[in-house]
Amino acid sequence: MLVASEISKAYSERTLFSGLNLSTAAGDRIALIGANGSGKTTLLDILAGDTLPDSGSISGRRSTTVGYLKQEPGSFAGRSLLEEVLNADWEVVDLSDRIAAARDALSSTTDPAEQRELMDRLGRLDEELEAAGGADRDHEAKAILSGLGFKDSDFSRDMREFSGGWIMRAELARLLFRNPDLLLLDEPTNHLDLEANLWFEKYLASFPGGVVITSHDRAFLNTVANRILAIEPGEVVHHRGNYDEYLVARERALELKQAAAARQEREMQRQMRFVERFRYKATKARQVQSRLRQLERIEIIELPRATRKVNYTFPEPPRSGSEIIRLAGVGKSYGDNVVYRGLNLTLERGDRVALVGPNGAGKTTLLKILAGALPIDHGERRLGHNVITAYYAQHVLDLLNANNTALEELREAAPAESEQNLRTTLGGFLFSGDDILKPISVLSGGEKARVALAKLLLQPSNFLLMDEPTNHLDITSREILADALGDYQGSICLVTHDRTLIRQVANKIIEIDGGMPRVYPGDYDGYLYRKQQEAEVKPVAVATEHESHTPSDNGSGRRRSRRPLTAREEEERALSRKARQLATRIDEIGAAITEREAVTSELEAMFANPDRFEDRAQLEDTGERYRLLKEEEQSLWDEWERLSQEAEDVDRTLVELKAG
Repeated sequence: MLVASEISKAYSERTLFSGLNLSTAAGDRIALIGANGSGKTTLLDILAGDTLPDSGSISGRRSTTVGYLKQEPGSFAGRSLLEEVLNADWEVVDLSDRIAAARDALSSTTDPAEQRELMDRLGRLDEELEAAGGADRDHEAKAILSGLGFKDSDFSRDMREFSGGWIMRAELARLLFRNPDLLLLDEPTNHLDLEANLWFEKYLASFPGGVVITSHDRAFLNTVANRILAIEPGEVVHHRGNYDEYLVARERALELKQAAAARQEREMQRQMRFVERFRYKATKARQVQSRLRQLERIEIIELPRATRKVNYTFPEPPRSGSEIIRLAGVGKSYGDNVVYRGLNLTLERGDRVALVGPNGAGKTTLLKILAGALPIDHGERRLGHNVITAYYAQHVLDLLNANNTALEELREAAPAESEQNLRTTLGGFLFSGDDILKPISVLSGGEKARVALAKLLLQPSNFLLMDEPTNHLDITSREILADALGDYQGSICLVTHDRTLIRQVANKIIEIDGGMPRVYPGDYDGYLYRKQQEAEVKPVAVATEHESHTPSDNGSGRRRSRRPLTAREEEERALSRKARQLATRIDEIGAAITEREAVTSELEAMFANPDRFEDRAQLEDTGERYRLLKEEEQSLWDEWERLSQEAEDVDRTLVELKAG
């Protein structure tokens, strides 16, 4: 497909990346990750041909088609939603136009020879249209739109009637319908709810082409990605696996780098001791110069900065009563659209609630009602004793004073807090050094969101309501938010499509569907498990009833034997078995490597302090043991890489079989 060779890009004196290499192939799901401003979107622009690199080149097959989803929607011609999606497939549109032109010409000519030529042309064009999926175009377009959360009634609506988030979904639908060889997707999950996210994950799993994608949704990256390209300070890191596996590998690489840096430092100190000792001895001048040249040639190992959790103190909120809030018989409508009728809901102290449900179900409406930000038509909203609410909505970014610095914003929100705690809090939200003195007007959307979150959490509330708090936040910022909410001592109710945040924060899930809340005590995975059980009950019951009325082959009451598997099913079963075997062996190798690394780390610590050895013989025996362990470790890594590649090939073959 596309190959990027030695790509470099800088703006002014700031280098985003240099010497970057990337190759894409069918089946690749490459997650492009890095902090905000690291150059992810710039790299996608370069791959799409919208931006030129400072150096390096982009090459690939001439016939490769590339689809690029940007964070801003493209232009629409004022057609209906379905028409816009159908017209995205330029090849089919061109074929349809040529067929229409040929039919017009056929209806207006009386020349037999010309009629035969036009009939032949129509036959060829019809075959090309059928090969391009022309006959199933409407069905495919509607399936994609439905998967992304559009209703049947939306298909005929004019595009100008949709809001920004829905326009972005339509843009994504147009791109998927085109079915290019390579998808470049810049934050496609920003405007998707949980249900659309799950559908999109399944779509990408069966997509036959390659994908390069950026996303701040950790759960999405873990499900979709099989390769990681991380733009880190001073380097670009490639990793095979998903996001969590990359984090584990990065941690291991950092440990190895730290050990190598420590060994390098010890060696340099040893060389410098020799130089200092014999610098002024004429008989040692040659050796001293040789050591100095060796030191000059050493490439110093740079240790990357690691983002650590910063401990800061939020104000201790006043204790509320056991009941936080009660809604009784609440009704809410928007014109003829009845969202809630007779709604009853009670939240208690200690509840950390995630509101989930399909888009348009009324999650944000319920959150606004709970926050007191939206009046109800009838019924009662009653806060519990001593409950103090704090509400984070998307518009809070607009309420920041553009002329204030980040520090001044926090000082105005919490005047009783010490200067040191305000600075520490901003440090916990990734503001360091002079960043806290930057005016709000020059901050990015993500930085403004972090300031707004810090302000909110510094206020002494005991009931926190949050509407999509992860919007504009990168993965690191989302982890900081999860840490902060973990430290928050009050009750929480939030709406978010970030499953990782739900897993880290929620102890109760409330599903909204059809205007009715359904409470699931426990965490998000428990909620998913119960939903799966509920989904299985009906099909099982139906199947049992059907079997009880199905006559057996021999009247013995035994069930009919299963039909024989097809060749494809047999192959799928064999590949699945092999995939499990490979996964088991890879896990075993990983455990063996971990064991050996633990021992070699202990031995390295002993080598750093030779006094721990009783005599030279013990030192030599230990050195030989260390050498053998490192050889075994390298052999295990070689086998791990070989089997991991084999497992990827098996998985890819399985995906292709199921897609075909």
